[in-house]
Amino acid sequence: MKLADFDFHLPEERIALRPADPRSSARLMVIEPPNRIDHKTIANLVDLVRPGDVMVLNDTKVISAQLKGIRYPRNSDPNQNNVPIEITLIQKNLNYADIEVWHAFAQPGRRLRPLDVIDFEPGFNGLKAEVLAKHDNGMFELRLYGYTDDLISTLDRVGLMPLPPYIRSKRIIDEQDKIDYQTHFAKHDGSVAAPTAGLHITSDTVQLLKDKGVIFQYLTLHVGPGTFLPVRANEIKDHKMHFEWGYIGAETAAILNDARRNNNRIISVGTTSLRLLESAIDLNGQFQAFSDRTNIFITPDKKVRSANIILTNFHLPKSTLFMLVCAFGGYDLLKLAYNKAISLGYRFYSYGDACWIENQNSL
Repeated sequence: MKLADFDFHLPEERIALRPADPRSSARLMVIEPPNRIDHKTIANLVDLVRPGDVMVLNDTKVISAQLKGIRYPRNSDPNQNNVPIEITLIQKNLNYADIEVWHAFAQPGRRLRPLDVIDFEPGFNGLKAEVLAKHDNGMFELRLYGYTDDLISTLDRVGLMPLPPYIRSKRIIDEQDKIDYQTHFAKHDGSVAAPTAGLHITSDTVQLLKDKGVIFQYLTLHVGPGTFLPVRANEIKDHKMHFEWGYIGAETAAILNDARRNNNRIISVGTTSLRLLESAIDLNGQFQAFSDRTNIFITPDKKVRSANIILTNFHLPKSTLFMLVCAFGGYDLLKLAYNKAISLGYRFYSYGDACWIENQNSL
């Protein structure tokens, strides 16, 4: 399939800039192949689940990866000025054991060179970065140093939440985003984007679903650039996903296998959870413990074998996430559903409304 097959027009006013308040009031489109579409709210989740359902959530924690600083050119080059620069940390380079080296984007990055230094706390003896390398894809490698607390605590103090460009281009990131852009069950630091379907699941919702007999299980996928980088290839088969690190414990794998044996449904909360579930299921349809990197790319030519239902937000046109939901619920039905969502005023993207999509393939 071609990239153009996953394009659609989304009016600017459909992009949510803040989450629904309360979270349970967010709209929920129910999509059931081959052709049923219904309209509810997150408060209706309790009516959609069944006793014995296993709901799987991604407990990754978003770090404050958006940093503003001043660039000081290498060797104090008099031909270059000290200029403001914005850095988005993307992923830790695991090849370095004893120092903090991160892949990052920079804006503006055109004149940033190896050995340049970026000071994120000018006037203080605090967090800095040395540019180690500049890659052809526009990404940099930075060595972070100069902080006295642990790095995550320093980032919490100095940095901002890495909201997607379609939000931060329209308003200022603020302290409220440190609450809004983090799931209530976030546990393991490492993501540079939120698993946004999980933002709908509050502690009150969890209790209601548990009272109904739903079993909750957690996995970890640290969300990296593969989630939001645009697809450039005209043929989607030519797109290469970035690797992201994920973990599923042996106990969770066993619970998922028990659910499958007992004909109970597996509900993936979010595309990140689904990508890791698909990475951890073997050729015999059995879940295995998983602790590794994955760059799985789920497209409509692939059968999704791990989950019966996905709860997810409305995604960008021409994105790998829209391709994933088309693979899950069916291309024609998802195109129809998205057109309906636009015409009916559903709110899109990270802070927007949600879909409950049933797998087009019986498991």
